[in-house]
Amino acid sequence: MLVERQRSAMRSRVLFRDSAGLTLFLIGAVAVSLPRAAHADDVTPPDVPHDLQVPVGNTAFLVGHADGTQNYVCLPSSSGFAWTLFTPQATLFDDQDKELITHFFSPNPSENGTIRATWQHSRDASTVWAAAINNPVFVTKGAVPWLLLQVPPNGTREGPTGGATLAGTTFIQRVNTHGGVAAPADCASSSDVGKKAFVPYTADYFFYKAASASDGQ
Repeated sequence: MLVERQRSAMRSRVLFRDSAGLTLFLIGAVAVSLPRAAHADDVTPPDVPHDLQVPVGNTAFLVGHADGTQNYVCLPSSSGFAWTLFTPQATLFDDQDKELITHFFSPNPSENGTIRATWQHSRDASTVWAAAINNPVFVTKGAVPWLLLQVPPNGTREGPTGGATLAGTTFIQRVNTHGGVAAPADCASSSDVGKKAFVPYTADYFFYKAASASDGQ
């Protein structure tokens, strides 16, 4: 994918020579080399069912493409035995395939250590915690559901040196999911209890801020 993008970028460069034939200008080369800015007008929100729509007054400002695993442990349940998710373990990449964010579960300090889905920016270490607020929307067989997650009050933190890319995040959407569901047959008896499964998945995560905060970027 990255190689194809690079080839496309090379094809998009236009060469001009001055009257002396000595100077070359590469149109578009600078734009290709610069990372995509995380401004609201750069991100087009996805088309989603009503239950996954972000409330009016919030604007998408960042999108990351996740590649990782959903990690489960087999435990007893009310119906017998079932896989229980104990953490995702994924890296989110930007449109240039550069590492952007890491995704996992961790205690949220603003909720007395309640375990929440967590995203930490790979460069400035700003962090956001969020919890799903919609009924799961299963779009593809064998895929983890699409989700709308809300950030609780004080659910973000700046990085140790003041990094604030994810600070102010209000909602997160997980969409375009593939994979990530553990096979029920592999957690069906007492002999399976304690077994773990690390199931590959991909997804897109869209991050939102209050419109006023996005306008101020």
